[in-house]
Amino acid sequence: MASPDTISAAPLADDIHVSVAGLTMAYDDFVVQRELDFKVSHGEIFIIMGGSGCGKSTLLRHLIGLKPPRAGHVFFDGQDLWEAPSGERHRMLLKMGILYQSGALWSAMTLAENIALTLSAHTKLSPREIAELVSLKLALVGLAGFEDFYPAEISGGMQKRAALARAVALDPEILFFDEPSAGLDPISARRLDDLILHLSQSLGCTAIIVTHDLASILEIGTNSIFLDTDAKTIIAQGPPRDLLRHTDHPTVRNFLSRGQLPDNGPINPAAIPVPPIAPLTEETDPA
Repeated sequence: MASPDTISAAPLADDIHVSVAGLTMAYDDFVVQRELDFKVSHGEIFIIMGGSGCGKSTLLRHLIGLKPPRAGHVFFDGQDLWEAPSGERHRMLLKMGILYQSGALWSAMTLAENIALTLSAHTKLSPREIAELVSLKLALVGLAGFEDFYPAEISGGMQKRAALARAVALDPEILFFDEPSAGLDPISARRLDDLILHLSQSLGCTAIIVTHDLASILEIGTNSIFLDTDAKTIIAQGPPRDLLRHTDHPTVRNFLSRGQLPDNGPINPAAIPVPPIAPLTEETDPA
């Protein structure tokens, strides 16, 4: 099997947060992806990208403990997720926060109740302490004062931010995102990108994001892998902007440029469709 197009320096061994080795994913006899190998360093914003149906969300399910692999291993800080005893696996999973594509807030609960549910289930905090922490988490994502609102009473962008507040309720070491910008307008999506950057830096956590949103990939991704449907494996690894400028793989070039760059040959940097984006202000954020 050909090695993937890799554009990055190898991370130091003691800096590895997540390591995937020889991972094969399958549903019955249908193999989705095979022999996946990649590493995620502490503090990275790591992008899992590829065309529709390539297995991005399936890979996420393997990483968060929802689906065991057909073969291979998933390590967190050197510990094998799928070979750990159930009690230890549970402790490993509690170090993760997850933002689902739909947000997955309970519609019959207020925002405060959604976040408090996680804290009540996994901590021994008093109701008063939980209420204080809930308000802190909502303020962290720009939703101070929205404790008593129901999901249906706020915008789609605000629902994603509320779901993110729930994802960070237990101060996770790693955050997983499944198509976080799905269903959002461009300004709300950019606001969410900025929030992901802010939380990653302020909390010191690693972020792994499944997405095909090019603006997000190129704006906040510090490292990435590209899953290919035909090859059924990783065909490129590295910082997304570096892949766009330097990869020799036509599939990756077409994906990252929306087909606006030639399949091969030198690239004029001025022709790369990665326009700078001005910082958002409160006046321009409708979410």
